[in-house]
Amino acid sequence: MSKSFASHNDLEDKVVAFEKLSDNAYAYTAEGDPNTGIIIGDEAIMVIDTQATPVMAEDVIRRIREVSDKPIKYILLSHYHAVRVLGAAAYDAQEILASRDTYDLIVERGEQDKASEIGRFPRLFRNAESIPPGLTWPTMTFEGHMTVDLGNLEVHLMQVGRGHTKGDTIAWLPKQKILFAGDLVEYQSTPYAGDCYFREWPRTLDRLGEFNAEQMVPGRGPALKNATEVRQALAGTRAFLTDLYSSVQQGAVAGKDLKTIYRETYDFMKPRYADWVIFDHCMPFDVSRAYDEVNGHEDPRIWTAERDLEMWKQLEGQ
Repeated sequence: MSKSFASHNDLEDKVVAFEKLSDNAYAYTAEGDPNTGIIIGDEAIMVIDTQATPVMAEDVIRRIREVSDKPIKYILLSHYHAVRVLGAAAYDAQEILASRDTYDLIVERGEQDKASEIGRFPRLFRNAESIPPGLTWPTMTFEGHMTVDLGNLEVHLMQVGRGHTKGDTIAWLPKQKILFAGDLVEYQSTPYAGDCYFREWPRTLDRLGEFNAEQMVPGRGPALKNATEVRQALAGTRAFLTDLYSSVQQGAVAGKDLKTIYRETYDFMKPRYADWVIFDHCMPFDVSRAYDEVNGHEDPRIWTAERDLEMWKQLEGQ
């Protein structure tokens, strides 16, 4: 393979920011690494996405304890990906919440995804020995909408459409107009689309835009502190998805093979997006999924550690 696999060259520690968005909301970000959201009520705390390992989660907990001694009662899994969920054991939460679709995806492909992502992200999973055996299982699921009271603070959990996965869940503080978007929205970071629904994701982003959020914690990238930044993140995510899918679709209609489509799409996208975090990591997975969707595979195929390497060799090999 001519290019290092996935994020194998990404070995430098990132600078963490722990930012206050309101008296109740905080964002834990790290220069394009997966973000964690924190919501603090009068009686309890909710953590949105847990980091990749319990060791990494301990740093989130340490920063939470600098601002609150309330119990961390709830964890929300915005979706099923391992880098989001495998740190859950560190929090000792009473409930792990997820959409029913996310639960179903864990049943269907959780083990394969765990092996796949550990193989892709050596830095994020270098403390993999701290992950308990097995998978992170939700203890409570919902369909469509659920409200959680943290003590004088209601958090609205919602599925607004398929996008990054079929189970994507957002958290919304309506009175404060703060949105925790998970990987439905990225900012200055490349959307990972290997398990996505390309044709539906832009419509889901339109629905998120209708919230008129004034602040947002995206899946990756810095916390967004005003409505202008929120609109930019929505527009940037949408542009990346539509640009990539259109390029792949044009190549497929012209009868080109996957490797040719990949090279042409990569060259088309690079001037626009190459400075976004994990661009080189995501592109082979994103183009592969787009090619599948163009060719009638409505639901994403399961990525395994073996499929990851075979695909990378096919698209990035000489």
